[in-house]
Amino acid sequence: MALSTLLASVLCTIVLPVLLFLVAVKLWEVYMIRGGDPSCPSPLPPGSMGLPFIGETLQLILQRRRFLRMKREKYGYIYRTHLFGNPTVRVSGAENIRQILLGEHKLVSAQWPSSVRTILGSDTLSNMHGSQHKSKKKAIMRAFSREALELYIPVIQEEVQAAVKRWLVQDPCVLVYPEMKRLMFRIAMRILLGFEPEQIRTDEQQLVEAFEEMIKNLFSLPIDVPFSGLYRGLRARNFIHSKIEENIKKKVEESDKGLKHRDALQQLIDSSKKNGEPFSMQAIKESATELLFGGHETTASTATSLIMFLGLNPEIVHKLRQELWDKGENGMDYQNLNIESLEQLKYTGCVIKETLRINPPVPGGFRVALKTFQLNGYQIPKGWNVIYSICDTHDVAEIFPNKDNFQPERFMTKPSADSSRFQYIPFGGGSIEDLLGRSGN
Repeated sequence: MALSTLLASVLCTIVLPVLLFLVAVKLWEVYMIRGGDPSCPSPLPPGSMGLPFIGETLQLILQRRRFLRMKREKYGYIYRTHLFGNPTVRVSGAENIRQILLGEHKLVSAQWPSSVRTILGSDTLSNMHGSQHKSKKKAIMRAFSREALELYIPVIQEEVQAAVKRWLVQDPCVLVYPEMKRLMFRIAMRILLGFEPEQIRTDEQQLVEAFEEMIKNLFSLPIDVPFSGLYRGLRARNFIHSKIEENIKKKVEESDKGLKHRDALQQLIDSSKKNGEPFSMQAIKESATELLFGGHETTASTATSLIMFLGLNPEIVHKLRQELWDKGENGMDYQNLNIESLEQLKYTGCVIKETLRINPPVPGGFRVALKTFQLNGYQIPKGWNVIYSICDTHDVAEIFPNKDNFQPERFMTKPSADSSRFQYIPFGGGSIEDLLGRSGN
């Protein structure tokens, strides 16, 4: 009697909940598969939808690139999953990405995950479409014109030189990624948002910590409750907004007095006035935060990867030094660089391109299907998210032999535009990613 009672207890407390959980997962999978378009003859892509409601978001956050590679090896270049609260099709491979990017505004439209849209805000370039998108992008791109970039070079040199001097007096071991994030954050605050050095010094630690917290929680489950990722991201965002608002008010005041700045934030303020739009402090703050996100994180990531690859390949360091020495011997003034002199550093440019090939700073592009369409024999249902993978596409690109080797020389010969356009896309290929590429470079 006692044994049967014990078995019944075990069944109720352990076995039954496990069985119910497995049934719930199976029902979730069946329900999501039925979310396909029955009018389309093609099947849904292979894959799994993970746990109910949270899908496979946690696996992606914890395993990152390893998770993506495992999924690609198991399911191929197109597979379904459930990420950040939405059914999603993940796509890689040049030909598949070509169809996605050329189908912009016809098959798909740019759309970041809900958590990103909530934290960055509704008035950002990534959340706009049509004429609004074109107008705002035009204003922002003025801050990345050749003329504007020339003005940024002295500021960048000043910050880099100060950082290197600081590193030289520190311990022999420098933690590259934290230092790069701090350096790129200072540069972005100055050339994108027009902060003065003394402003940054006063609030630097708090701003860096808040920005780190915001970035860490950008891609999170769309649940705004205390202590959730979205809640922490929004709280950090609000602190950053408060500091940006102080700077906007200062710029507007100085602009009324006839003083002009040439940073991206000033361009947004001027554009708002020229278009006769009512001045929206919230819209300017959101656009400024988006610029900071696009211009800081990608550059810090790339700079860290670059140093890692140089440390692993001393022969590349020797070639870089030789190019810099040769150009210096030929009269290049490294104390007063300009765009023309930087463009002469061909091998240096190839080293950067190879870094971006192996470790692209932007993992992928986010889209939503505007209508059900077919891609390589599979249906992509209307309303599903579509993520095209940059890192996976680089991994399988046919134009790059010996893909695992760091070989900058592969970029010394420029491939044809048709063969490389969708096989090498370190910043993506859509309107939003183009902006990230400009600000990141």
